[in-house]
Amino acid sequence: MTAQLLRIGDDIIAIHAIVTDDGVTLIDAGLSGDLGILTAALAGVGRSLDDIRGVVLTHGDTDHIGIAEALRAGHGVPVHILAADAELATGVVPPRGVKADAWRIGPTLRFLWTGLRRGALRTRRPSSVVPMSDGDVLDLPGAPEIIAIPGHTNGSAAIRVPAVDALFLGDAVTTRHVLTGAGGARLAPFSDDAPRTRVSLEKLRGLPEARIFPGHGPEFAGTAVDLLDALDSRG
Repeated sequence: MTAQLLRIGDDIIAIHAIVTDDGVTLIDAGLSGDLGILTAALAGVGRSLDDIRGVVLTHGDTDHIGIAEALRAGHGVPVHILAADAELATGVVPPRGVKADAWRIGPTLRFLWTGLRRGALRTRRPSSVVPMSDGDVLDLPGAPEIIAIPGHTNGSAAIRVPAVDALFLGDAVTTRHVLTGAGGARLAPFSDDAPRTRVSLEKLRGLPEARIFPGHGPEFAGTAVDLLDALDSRG
């Protein structure tokens, strides 16, 4: 099986597509206005929305579920999420009210403008999801493996895709703080329990994948051990 990784959007908010001979798997679903940039990116590799076989969510926050319902309702694409975040994603429970740890006006305005420009105020929550569990290997292109890493939310997941040598960590970590602009790997803001996240990330130690993608910020080039060392070097 040949597999290709597409990064769609930008370092503020990105969607990732795993493109294989059997179709496409999306990792996270960005914002509700992102259908156009996704369509264009897939067209660039000779694919369309109808080739998407599933959306796999790292967690249920609004800046990760954006086009999931449009794909589910319009194209029959199942939306997968850890069971502990299913009610957050679907809106059965209200959005989290976690306060920011720090902010600067420039980066904060860029983050807010990105959200407004790409439809953050028009979020359509998925009306149904497919619950997944820790350790699942989904029957989707790229065979994504699910690793529960609670902390940012109760149902946060790392998505391992060996076919493209990649780990997707959602908002467990960031490599550029969206509200301060500070670079470098760190535990992400807006977390329910950041210390719990650090404990959860130990489950990744020893994984060989050398490309790590946070929900916000550029790719981290290195293995999980390298990432954990970078986190711990902050003290």
